[in-house]
Amino acid sequence: MAGPPRAVAEVRRAVRDGLRADDRPVLAACSGGADSVALAAALAFEARHAGARVGGVTVDHGLQPGSAGRAEGTAAVLRQLGLDPVLVLTARVGDDGGPEGAARTARYAALATAAREHGARVALGHTLDDQAETVLLGLGRGSGPRSVAGMVPGRDADGVGWWRPFLGVRRVTTRQACADQGLPVWDDPWNADPAYTRVRLRTEALPLLEEVLGGGVAPALARTAELLREDLDALDALAAAELARLAAGSGDGGLPARPLGALPAALRRRVLRGWLRGAGVPDLQAVHLRAVETLVTRWRGQGVVDLPGGAGVVRASGTLVLLPPEHRRGTPGPAPHEELTP
Repeated sequence: MAGPPRAVAEVRRAVRDGLRADDRPVLAACSGGADSVALAAALAFEARHAGARVGGVTVDHGLQPGSAGRAEGTAAVLRQLGLDPVLVLTARVGDDGGPEGAARTARYAALATAAREHGARVALGHTLDDQAETVLLGLGRGSGPRSVAGMVPGRDADGVGWWRPFLGVRRVTTRQACADQGLPVWDDPWNADPAYTRVRLRTEALPLLEEVLGGGVAPALARTAELLREDLDALDALAAAELARLAAGSGDGGLPARPLGALPAALRRRVLRGWLRGAGVPDLQAVHLRAVETLVTRWRGQGVVDLPGGAGVVRASGTLVLLPPEHRRGTPGPAPHEELTP
């Protein structure tokens, strides 16, 4: 007996193991495009064999004429596939981050709310081609190694599980899978608008790189991201262990500066980041981290380093001490001369 077409078999195979590896229900996020429709169809098929609970969710951003009707049309496709429940969400799109960024922020907020309400994880249709574009964006913007490492297949954040089973699947495969199954696909005109950076990467930069380098660029970028993630995960684990050791030795919530200064820079910054985030410092950026690091590596008796949210860090008696906002409002930070050890 003949099996399904090759593209259909590939997308089903991509979701099979991950669907069985987690007992939580799944909500397939679907925009109506080929990637997310192929994802929803693959999950619907595999759920019947795995005994898994799979629903679907589509988000109406309200940014284009007829968006509400398209969202209802996408929901109808999800119902025809047998997904249950099928949710149509309305997102409130703000102004921060430009049109793309603002829409993405609103969409993820809506998806996260739905996931928490249903105790589900969210499946997203990002493909290998999306991963390649993300890596190029990270490289071009100098956003740091985590950005270049791209998207992760699965992670939990703020009580929500995010699952991307298609990171090894090409975009052409998802489109072919939809065609083979006779599934309707909506092509968002924003995805062809050269006003958006990612569209120009997709239609200009990546094809040029493929031509100059002889092909295989997108898989190579995705492979690089995977290798880098492995290295970064190992560094993060080492930093967590080092932070636990240093914090235990301090005993008062601070960090001893001299042992920190002896660590390799990549490890030291991760220790500092983990310490500050663990203390609840919000919106920590590289510029803040570098400023705190100078208290360790270029100590000259300087005073408090200001942090987002009103907190600060000072070096006193050879130890980095975090000053919470309420402390700084009530009591001046230690003066530079209070540092007793170099």
